[in-house]
Amino acid sequence: QVQLVESGGGQVQAGGSLRLSCAVSGRTFRRYVMGWFRQAPGKEREFVATINWSGGSTYYALSVKGRFTFSRDNAENTVYLQMNSLKPEDTAVYYCAAYYSGSYYSLSSKKNDYGYWGQGTQVTVSS
Repeated sequence: QVQLVESGGGQVQAGGSLRLSCAVSGRTFRRYVMGWFRQAPGKEREFVATINWSGGSTYYALSVKGRFTFSRDNAENTVYLQMNSLKPEDTAVYYCAAYYSGSYYSLSSKKNDYGYWGQGTQVTVSS
C-alpha cells in the first residue's frame, strides 16, 4: 500500500514563498510518476505539476510555470514543490499524487491517471 503525506502548507503574503513536501511510503517509489494538484473552494481540482521517475523531466501548468519548481529525492522517497512569487489566486488545498509507471518518460497532467493521493495541505496567500 502506498501512502502519501504532505506537509509545509501555511499562510504567506503575496510575493512570498513556501515549500511543500510529500513523503511517500513504498519500496518502488522511484517507479512512481508524481504530481501536485490543487483545489480552491468551489472549484475543480486542477493540475499544478508533474515529474518523471528520475526527476529529470517536469511539466507545469501555465499558471505556475516559472514560479514553482517540482523536484524529487528518490533516496528519501520525498518530493518537493518550491513555490515562489505566490499570488492570492494560488490559495488552495494542495494534493500530492502518484501512479506507478513502466515508462521512464511518463508524465501526466490528468488527475484520473493518479491512483494514490495524499490528504492535502492548505496554502493561503494573502494580498
